[in-house]
Amino acid sequence: MLCSGTAGTAHAAGVAAGVAAGVAAGVTDSAASPTLGKIKSSGTISIGHRTASIPFSYYDANQKVIGFSQDICDRVIDAVKRETGVPALQVRMVPVTSQNRISLVQNGTVDLECGVTTNLKSRQQQVAFSTTFFVAGTRLLVKKGSPVRDFGDLSGKAVVTNAGTTSERILRRLNDEKQANITIQSAKDYGESFLILQSGRVAAFMMDDVLLSGARTLAPNPADWTVVGTPQSFEAYAFMLRKDDPGFKQVVDGAIGGLIRSGEINKLYSKWFAAPVPPKQVNFELPMSEPLKKAYASPNDEAFE
Repeated sequence: MLCSGTAGTAHAAGVAAGVAAGVAAGVTDSAASPTLGKIKSSGTISIGHRTASIPFSYYDANQKVIGFSQDICDRVIDAVKRETGVPALQVRMVPVTSQNRISLVQNGTVDLECGVTTNLKSRQQQVAFSTTFFVAGTRLLVKKGSPVRDFGDLSGKAVVTNAGTTSERILRRLNDEKQANITIQSAKDYGESFLILQSGRVAAFMMDDVLLSGARTLAPNPADWTVVGTPQSFEAYAFMLRKDDPGFKQVVDGAIGGLIRSGEINKLYSKWFAAPVPPKQVNFELPMSEPLKKAYASPNDEAFE
């Protein structure tokens, strides 16, 4: 809920102070935080994850969820264990998609979604978001040598993206505003979108640049594919949790903020973006962007639009 004016500011400050006092005292009953109360009473935390979002959240060869998002999520889980006083907390991993991730958070199936979800003002009406942990730009993946070099080259062509994403919305807007006559194909996930691109049925795959770089690592020859185009938007990635639970959000944000303040987030970044990663030990060689450096310099949970 957004508050405005002096009264709203005072109310927000009061809520924040109350939450901080509750967290400091280790208060975890449902009155202080419905989610923490649910987790404590059940002895289980349910984590939403992606299955093929390299290098954020995906399966390794043993079907274990790994990635940059998951490493951060593990620190949050540790914080929840301390906060609830349940060191043997069971972690239930729940695969989610672009289409169902919000509803699974809302209905309680997932307590915390640790994937690659963009914090949007429109989504804030349905769920809450953690502190931003990554910033990406929406671009295009094409076959090397393709005539498609930027979004203006998509006119009259077919493009694939993941259903329920910001990229899908941007493509529809381009069609409306530019009368680009783009044929939009919507796939369930990154793996399916890339398979459609490799089949030759579309000219490009639009998505966040870092995820496109991750998708290309799945190709028999990753060097055959390249990321092109001027970013159409910048996306602030954050974890999703249920609205109106400031106690749980404080624990989540505290864990992420701790990683940022300690500098450990930089080590995790290097692990996943500046070193070889599974499954094919490809190095993304992706320097930290200026927008991400800015986000880490001043941690916040603001949407970019």
